[in-house]
Amino acid sequence: MLKTGTSKKTPLGVGHIAPDFELDDQDGNPVKLSSLKGKKVVLYFYPKDMTSGCTVEACEFAGAYSVLKKKAVLLGVSKDSAQDHKKFIAKHNLPFQLLVDDKKVAEKYDSYGEKSMYGRKYMGIFRKTFVIDENGRISKIFEKVKPEGHAKEVLDAVS
Repeated sequence: MLKTGTSKKTPLGVGHIAPDFELDDQDGNPVKLSSLKGKKVVLYFYPKDMTSGCTVEACEFAGAYSVLKKKAVLLGVSKDSAQDHKKFIAKHNLPFQLLVDDKKVAEKYDSYGEKSMYGRKYMGIFRKTFVIDENGRISKIFEKVKPEGHAKEVLDAVS
């Protein structure tokens, strides 16, 4: 028997029901995952607006969006504010919604935790993408995403 406080959550995997959530987009409009049932959803977590890797990833998604939107709803998620998301969208002409997360949804999706950069440790969002099928089940997980070429990987996965 496990002692109190020592139990670990089972990590999400392919075939699991995607945890439901409701987050506001860049314009303050609520987006609820369960309201998208019947559609494929690409949910991508990224660390920060306006950074080099996140810009490459977002711009590649924007470039693939005309094809991708016919196959799935694309949602980006980070801890940035709605105002920061609006600036990011405007600067790079992003045609999809960016959601504001206080890290709770990232935690549900095993996309938040300790990171390190230049020997410094900190807590942050991992670059990770989930493809969720029309029934709300996770059909594909991209771990440790490399921004360059990721949009094509996702497009292949939803095709």
